[in-house]
Amino acid sequence: MRIILHVWRQKDAQSPGQFARYERPEVNPDMSFLEMLDVLNEELILKNEPPVVFDHDCREGICGSCGFMINGIAHGPDDGTTVCQLHMRKFKDGDELFLEPWRAKAFPLIRDLMVDRAALDRIIASGGYITAPTGTSVDGNAVPVPKAAQERAMDAAACIGCGACVAACPNASAMLFTSAKVTHLGNLPQGQPERLERVEAMLKTHDQEGFGSCTLIGECSAACPKNISMDSIAFLNKDFIKASFTRRPIESKDQGSG
Repeated sequence: MRIILHVWRQKDAQSPGQFARYERPEVNPDMSFLEMLDVLNEELILKNEPPVVFDHDCREGICGSCGFMINGIAHGPDDGTTVCQLHMRKFKDGDELFLEPWRAKAFPLIRDLMVDRAALDRIIASGGYITAPTGTSVDGNAVPVPKAAQERAMDAAACIGCGACVAACPNASAMLFTSAKVTHLGNLPQGQPERLERVEAMLKTHDQEGFGSCTLIGECSAACPKNISMDSIAFLNKDFIKASFTRRPIESKDQGSG
């Protein structure tokens, strides 16, 4: 099959970028999208041209490394699928595809289709953990967890941190990612000690990193390759409201209205 690619090429964040046209006359429909780009890069290298830079690792839809826009859709047109799991048979002979990196202030461009998503790691570092003193923690299998809570936690834990939710959101918000991490730990007994502290710290870091505000448009969940539900955002908002009341400083009795 014949595919025409328009790939965003940009040396770095400071340099201007533009689309480069590459015609692929004999694409195997059974190739994954990244395998197709691998073949393109081999040909570019043989021509002494710089290969297209894109992020990838496991290529099994697990690590969350890969990801870019294909015709304006995060990870491409196949629902619940990462770019590395997207196959060329999803497209038709003669299709023209425009490939762009994630576009967000918090995701500075590195080169071509690769962006720096370290901001998501910093959100995790600010609160996505539990306290378990060495030698005193109970074995995890010995702590009973209600089935409903287990399922909610595991559904949220499916988030791979690829950043598609940010790229798809008109506000470039990372609220779906942040709420998935909050929901995961907030539904488990082990996550209760820092539950309210966690949501405040992670939201503070979210805002400091330059992500936009959530206006519940829903593009994030629609673009998510793991189908994370927007219910997790409701869970986060509930915990944040609770934290705002229970963790605020108690006003002195002497501070009256006069």
